[in-house]
Amino acid sequence: MRSITAALLLLTISACGARPTNEVLRPTSAIVEDAQITQVYVVTTRAPRAAGSTDFGSAPSLGTSYAAFSVSTPPGHQTGRIEWPGDQTDPATSFATVDSTIIREDEFRAAVSNDPRRRSGVVVFVHGFNHNFPEALYRLVQLSVDSRADGVPVLFSWPSAGSPFAYLADKDAVAFSRDGLVRTLSALVDDAEGASVQVVAHSMGALLTMEALRQLKLEGQDDVLDQLSVVMAAPDIDPDVFRAQIAVIGPMARTMTLLVSQDDRALDLSSRLSSHRARVGALDIADPRVERAARTANIAIVDISALPASNRVNHDRYVELSAIYGELNSEQSPYRTGTTALSEAGVHVLDAFLRN
Repeated sequence: MRSITAALLLLTISACGARPTNEVLRPTSAIVEDAQITQVYVVTTRAPRAAGSTDFGSAPSLGTSYAAFSVSTPPGHQTGRIEWPGDQTDPATSFATVDSTIIREDEFRAAVSNDPRRRSGVVVFVHGFNHNFPEALYRLVQLSVDSRADGVPVLFSWPSAGSPFAYLADKDAVAFSRDGLVRTLSALVDDAEGASVQVVAHSMGALLTMEALRQLKLEGQDDVLDQLSVVMAAPDIDPDVFRAQIAVIGPMARTMTLLVSQDDRALDLSSRLSSHRARVGALDIADPRVERAARTANIAIVDISALPASNRVNHDRYVELSAIYGELNSEQSPYRTGTTALSEAGVHVLDAFLRN
């Protein structure tokens, strides 16, 4: 019990320190030269706090809401960081919402389809446990800017309570949101006209994503599954549950990627809360059974322990990876070892690529 209490305290401390509220998303009319403005689309099962508002809280909504946000990143933005506003939003030094609006589902689909970035694909971010709405939204903006991704960024935000003490409530929110994610992925693939649709899911968001993929398979939507490229960062999933999900989904047409790290303290806490059941995001890649299973299921498992984390919890290393991931997989990448790429099925240690 003491170890669980200590782990919760560590997570609480890491989440504290002027944690942002929805006030930081209040649009500002200020425009700063050289600030980068990113248009992001939102699909959410969070209920708005007022009708027609983009102020989304932690309460679930049986109806799915759609929104569009324009967010500016300051000229001095540092890779891997979200420069949060202080008492006053200053676009010269912090992220700032320039505009936000509620849109209908048909308007969302039309906006994504007509966005000039769609030629490079669509990137759907599914956030993890203990995220409030502004944290999820600005994280996607940061990932989009730092990765220099040309695709259309779409946030799927489920009603996480945004509290380190609400683990079980967040698991319920994941189950609640599965149908919404299924509909979203199906619609995006239908509208993609051959363009790629990538899903990047973090932590408990990976559990939500796997359940959505499983449902797509059970509904016979193999055409949707075949168009999806899936990356799971620090997946908070029981290995037996994951094996059962994969048994239904089968090997995907496009290699699934799992980003893992054995010193992830958030996943260690999840394991303790689950009667010491292991987590997929903390797999022991030295186990030869892991590599055999990965190749059979067309999964690339990448140990990213060599990357820095923003705090002692070690649960957000994927943020650092986003800035170099494209280069790591490029045929001209200085990190490649022979003909091997991180996107190939099997087990990879990122440190070996970085030292090559």
